[in-house]
Amino acid sequence: MSKSFKLVAAAAALLAATLAQADINVGVTLSATGPAASLGIPEKNTVALMPKTIAGQKVNYIVLDDASDTTAAVSNARKLVSEHKVDVLLGSTTTPNSLAMIDVAAESQTPMISMAASARIVEPMDAKRKWVFKTPQNDIMMSLAIAEHMAAAGVQNVAFIGFSDAYGEGWYQEFSKAAALKKLKIVANERYARTDTSVTGQALKIMSARPDAVLIAGSGTPAALPQKTLKERGFNGKVYQTHGVANADFLRVGGKDVEGTLLPAGPVLVADQLPATHPVKKSAQAYVATYEAAHGKGSVSTFGAHAWDAGLLMAAAVPAALKKAQPGTPEFRSALRDALESSKEVAGAHGIFTMSANDHLGLDQRARVMVKIENGAWKYQPATQP
Repeated sequence: MSKSFKLVAAAAALLAATLAQADINVGVTLSATGPAASLGIPEKNTVALMPKTIAGQKVNYIVLDDASDTTAAVSNARKLVSEHKVDVLLGSTTTPNSLAMIDVAAESQTPMISMAASARIVEPMDAKRKWVFKTPQNDIMMSLAIAEHMAAAGVQNVAFIGFSDAYGEGWYQEFSKAAALKKLKIVANERYARTDTSVTGQALKIMSARPDAVLIAGSGTPAALPQKTLKERGFNGKVYQTHGVANADFLRVGGKDVEGTLLPAGPVLVADQLPATHPVKKSAQAYVATYEAAHGKGSVSTFGAHAWDAGLLMAAAVPAALKKAQPGTPEFRSALRDALESSKEVAGAHGIFTMSANDHLGLDQRARVMVKIENGAWKYQPATQP
């Protein structure tokens, strides 16, 4: 064997060894500041708890803050794929930000796992959304839980107030369908911005409609504003919130004004209260134990759990992708997308994920429970209890 051939062979062997040990780069953009900070902070905390190695490969997490701003989320996503050459995108926290990131994921052919709720992030399936997955329950799943509870409680007339963005509009569309199924009449439809400091006008319109119950479609601490205003105005009917308020900051800001609130949530919120037979109890408790070990008892929120589930899906998909390609390549990103779409019975903190070509959420009814706020805490409501 010639000397030059030996040198070439040695260089090839060195390159192969380097490729075999290539790091997996995970790009994360979330809302650690701004109106959605109460959602984004537990997500950021959770990313820090994700595995540093998967299938023997080192994993690097590049975490950026989009400050709850859509433009910043897109800028972050572009930076992550162009400068950091990430293999997968996790984020963002809110529906508007996640919707805006879809083009970046599709153009760069980088799989993306969103931690926002709207079904429009993954539906209808098309050439762009084939690269996008998400972990929070769809609005229709949670809308049906609310409508069923309202009907069982004797509610007939409902007023709606939600964010004046994709989150609020998505919820109104889905709840309208659920309300029609349960013969509930929507008597008011109001909107407000996440940054508003007053909703007095909207509250007065709701009060004049004399509803039996009000559904507030907001997320994080800004969702407390309509409820506090309605309380001040003397509203005594039932108040329902969405799973967008399931964190301790909402309880802190809402205080006594949110006592008695009903909402659908992922099982992780009341993991210890679930029956022993609940299929998500074990995996939910695993996340709770991990997060509380780092941040203290009672610190868990469902939003951090959405990030945890994104990490679990990624970790489950990586070994299959590694059999086809090495990290840092278009082939690996494509293989990772395919592996995510083939996820089967992945037990997460919120539910059991089984994806398909037409379902990039993969959750079923095991992913929801009804919860009531009692004495400043979350109380699990059995299915038969209105």
